[in-house]
Formats: sequence, structure tokens, C-alpha cells
Amino acid sequence: MPKPDLDQKDLAILAALQRDGRLTNVELAETVALSPSPCLRRVKRLERMGVIRGYRAVLDRRAVGLGLTVFVDIRVEKHSFENAAALHETLLAMPEVVSCHMISGEADFLAEVVVPDLDAYEELLTGKLLRLPMVKDIRSNFAMRPVRTDGPLPVGQAALSSRG
Repeated sequence: MPKPDLDQKDLAILAALQRDGRLTNVELAETVALSPSPCLRRVKRLERMGVIRGYRAVLDRRAVGLGLTVFVDIRVEKHSFENAAALHETLLAMPEVVSCHMISGEADFLAEVVVPDLDAYEELLTGKLLRLPMVKDIRSNFAMRPVRTDGPLPVGQAALSSRG
């Protein structure tokens, strides 16, 4: 996948929007030292390119009643494209799964699951996950407390290292 050609103004726009996605175009333009029209053109270009995928509110999990975060290692029974694809689709359909990665190592997938409490996780585990025919093994790791979540991407660092 080719890396988009981003200059320092683009990186400044991305950093500012990661800090506060509710900035008006005028505020954003002032922050990155551009006039509003060129700033808006750059933002629209970044959106068209898929660099900016969307805007959203970041919620406090506990404040909305989701007090338990579980990192779930999932191993598939038989390594095949069909099993991986089926598990992938199943995990995408579960609203409790807020993040999921296909990984290397002992597990095949790492899912971040957010639920109200241990009882809700047990219900998800025994009622859905362990019933999947392609699942060989599941290991659950319970988060004690968050240290950092939803951190901004180090866009300036990525651009600098790709030029080196």
C-alpha cells in the first residue's frame, strides 16, 4: 500500500484534529497557520484519500456502564482461509468486540471486549465465543485499569521515519 504524500501542514492538521476533532475550520486554520480556504481544501483532500476516516465522540466506558475490558486470545481449530474468514465475520458482528486483530504467535486473533461486568463476559464467552465451531482455545486477560486508550497516532514520527 503506497504511503500518502503528506507535508508538514498536513501532519499539523492531522495532529490538531486528533487532539480535538470538533475544531471549526477557522480554529483549525489558525492552529496550523493557514487561511481557512486552503485549510479546508487540505482537510477534504485528507478525507478523500482515506487518511481521515471519520469523526466520533470518545466515550468514558465506565460512565456508560461498561466497566470491564477483556483482551481475548482466540486460537482457531484448523488454520484455513474459511475458518479465519468465518471468525473474522463473527467477531465483526459482536458489538462487545471494540477492536480485533489477526496476530502471529500462540493466538490467531486478539479481540478487545468491553462489557458491563464479569457476568456479562461469562455470558458472551459461554453463550457465543465457545460455541463457535472454528474456535480451538480462548484465553482471557482482564484489564485492571486503563493506562492509555484512544491515544493519537504519531503521524509526524511515521512521516519522518519513512523519509529516512
